[in-house]
Amino acid sequence: MANTKPSLSTWRALQQSGMSERQSSIALARALAHFYRAHALMLYSCPGWTSYLGTHTSRRAVGGLFGTRNHYACRATFGTNYSSVLDLVRGNRLQQRLSHTSAGGMQRSCATRCGARCVATASQPAVPARAWSNVRGRISGSSYHPSVCARASKRFDANVAVVLGTQWGDEGKGKLVDILAEQYDIVARAQGGANAGHTIYDDNGKKYALHLVPSGILNQAATCVVGNGVVMHLPTFFEEIKKLEEAGVPVEGRLLVSDRAHLLFDLHKEIDGLREAELAGTGKQIGTTKRGIGPAYASKATRNGIRVCDLKDMDLFADKLRKLSIDGEKRFNEYGYDVEADIAAYRKIAETVKPLITDTVEYINSAHEAGRRILIEGANATMLDIDFGTYPFVTSSNPSIGGIATGLGLAPSKFDAVIGVVKAYTTRVGAGPYPTEIFGKLAEELREIGREYGTTTGRPRRIGWLDMVALRYVSRINGLTHVNITKLDVLSDLDEVKIGVRYRAQDGTILRSVPADLETLEHVTVEYETVPGWKTDISKCRKWEELPLAARDYIQRVEDLAGVFIQWIGVGPGRDAIVEKPSRGLC
Repeated sequence: MANTKPSLSTWRALQQSGMSERQSSIALARALAHFYRAHALMLYSCPGWTSYLGTHTSRRAVGGLFGTRNHYACRATFGTNYSSVLDLVRGNRLQQRLSHTSAGGMQRSCATRCGARCVATASQPAVPARAWSNVRGRISGSSYHPSVCARASKRFDANVAVVLGTQWGDEGKGKLVDILAEQYDIVARAQGGANAGHTIYDDNGKKYALHLVPSGILNQAATCVVGNGVVMHLPTFFEEIKKLEEAGVPVEGRLLVSDRAHLLFDLHKEIDGLREAELAGTGKQIGTTKRGIGPAYASKATRNGIRVCDLKDMDLFADKLRKLSIDGEKRFNEYGYDVEADIAAYRKIAETVKPLITDTVEYINSAHEAGRRILIEGANATMLDIDFGTYPFVTSSNPSIGGIATGLGLAPSKFDAVIGVVKAYTTRVGAGPYPTEIFGKLAEELREIGREYGTTTGRPRRIGWLDMVALRYVSRINGLTHVNITKLDVLSDLDEVKIGVRYRAQDGTILRSVPADLETLEHVTVEYETVPGWKTDISKCRKWEELPLAARDYIQRVEDLAGVFIQWIGVGPGRDAIVEKPSRGLC
């Protein structure tokens, strides 16, 4: 059978010949193995395949069958347009790519992010038909597909994991990072600035609001890295450090700042506020946080920005800052920035920050090569991405997967998992199109129950239903492998919950994705599915089976619509208020 691809009809024929389901499953798996070995495609061991082959828990047997000495070295990458392994069996074309991983965890990939990699865990017998039907989702990104292999467990099996916001920010990324940080050696920020507000809680319920310090800081064994893609307002950074130390959180020796990161000054904040005031007169204000993020990235793009490494020569630093300030003086009559006062302040700041300045590109890559576990914390969210978001109502960086790679200098082929954090409903701060927005009494009630006020600005957030068109769009861009649903408890008092499942344009056309044209997006009609509410307090639930059936049905429906495995469900603000969902796939 080496030259003829086995199919589901092959499996059915085997069953009709008198074989049991298990016997026919094993026979088909062997035939598939032989076929793909003959076509130089190696399949990384996963529980379904090991059970088909009768090895149950032996990954080594699968590695040997596919012609490799190291069973950790086999990975299959399927083309980005394939929604399941069933497509593979039906004869769709494969992109035959191969990447290798050593026992020490070092990855050398000759593949771009183009497929799904199956990571082995404990196995249970399953038949191919059920297995393939459960390998769901739009597969993209060189990382394992969790609906096949992810088993709920305390340890998250990804050497490099990325946590990203999938909506308009404020999804609760900090909490998941804080929880996962206990399993990682390094926690890193890659983009954004103090416009990101991440709220975390310690074991005693004490709240910490972080803007620049990575959310892994409560894990005392972790080193926290601020990457080159972050714009650093050092006074804010050191104020956060001071508050952490006053609260008893040890920080010394645990923070590193990229020498390539650009500095954000009070002049950038001044310019940000003045520009917003100008736009307010025209009714076209963006609704920025006025933290100076946009002007700081503008300085970077126009190549007159000042980097952390420039603090090593304060005379040169002073000259650069004076020149940078001239632009603001010429542009705004109300410009009141005192450049000399800031230069004097930074002479003191420079001495404090020098021990933290590091070539983080070298540090991160060397750590990865040494097998250290790295957790990367995204700021903001993909729907605010300057390229993929609702432009111009966006942030000034790339909170999507591309910004993570460039913001740390870590190749995307080294990312083992990309986790999307999704609020069970949606929120947005500031202006911009918002298709599933809720108005009136219900919006006010959800805002109060969910405490939906900006961590950075304190502004009330706009409220909306979960938008699956946007979520699928974001999943495609980032190659999500897992999802964390947050704040499910906020919906507990509702009789029914709506899910936005498709957009319809004014001419009646169904839009398959988020349109770039804001005029079109602002006038779409959202079509909803309505599911029953659960009318039960779920804040004390800690296991999947403890959730009400209606809540589980809601989560499962979102998973089916998104095509990505939902592994974690947030049911309250506390650190332990999270439910880990078991896979219903092969495991």
